[in-house]
Amino acid sequence: MKKKVALVTGGLSSEAQISYKSAQTVFNALDKSKYDVYLIDVHPTGWWYENQAGEEVAIDKSDFSIVEAGQKINFDIALMCIHGTPGEDGKMQGYFDLIGLPYTSCNTATSALTFNKRYTVAVAGFGGVHVAKSLHLFKEHPLTATQILAEVKLPLFVKPNNGGSSFGISKVNAEQQLVPALEKAFKEDNQVLIEEFISGREFTIGVFKSKGVTTVLPITEIKTENEFFDFAAKYEGKSEEITPAQITETISADLTAAATKVYNIFNCSGVVRIDFIYNETLQKAYLLEVNTVPGQSEASIIPQQVRAMGWSLTDFYGTIIEDCLSSR
Repeated sequence: MKKKVALVTGGLSSEAQISYKSAQTVFNALDKSKYDVYLIDVHPTGWWYENQAGEEVAIDKSDFSIVEAGQKINFDIALMCIHGTPGEDGKMQGYFDLIGLPYTSCNTATSALTFNKRYTVAVAGFGGVHVAKSLHLFKEHPLTATQILAEVKLPLFVKPNNGGSSFGISKVNAEQQLVPALEKAFKEDNQVLIEEFISGREFTIGVFKSKGVTTVLPITEIKTENEFFDFAAKYEGKSEEITPAQITETISADLTAAATKVYNIFNCSGVVRIDFIYNETLQKAYLLEVNTVPGQSEASIIPQQVRAMGWSLTDFYGTIIEDCLSSR
């Protein structure tokens, strides 16, 4: 009997546009002979399913069920494709835990923790992972540029503390750029992370667990014509993503070990994407962030890495679903 999969997309943040693209890729790849797939849109106007007649039907939030052709449908699993809130920050996971529905992402605690960039690097640093020196700002407790630069040194990255997809990030090379960068970041979030710039090559690594075994996908190196890997670089073709990365065995081993360590420190589940800067002089991998619901659109990196590993996306997503179902 086919499993009923709720492919959950949308969301309540500026990242919703990426969520819809991810969900389309996953929907197309899923094996319809094994799974009945229902696209669920978590939207500011409500939670909706579009039925076969093209009508939007509200989700019954008491048990996350729908009614199709007069029949009530309860799902076997939720496949998470929401980037940003409420799918990447643990809120949906908490709801699914309460109603007892398995889901293909990290648990509530891990999702909430890693969604906060400052807490991520703090916990990682405590666990022995290399991280940049940083400063955590709150909108209600502002600091002047002078106060900030007394704590951290230029050049800096200023970024919203919560979220992904590189919305609101700026690189600051001079003091006069700091205030505009803070204003830009605070438009996305009421918390901001300021990090010292680390010289090196940028890499991003997909990691997943199946049957208790942690697997690191082929490593991708990010090169961009922009000053850093911002939204335009990620999604508008202004970057070069080299998969697998052209790197030495030493760098590969260092990055693989660092990615595995981060995945285990945060008790991750399913597939996550972990970003690093690698300083070749120091031979150290510095953690940037952990993405617990990484992009799955055609322009995204995880699908590239899965193909580089020799897998089809159909097999990969099937593995993620089956592992989740068997572990619950």
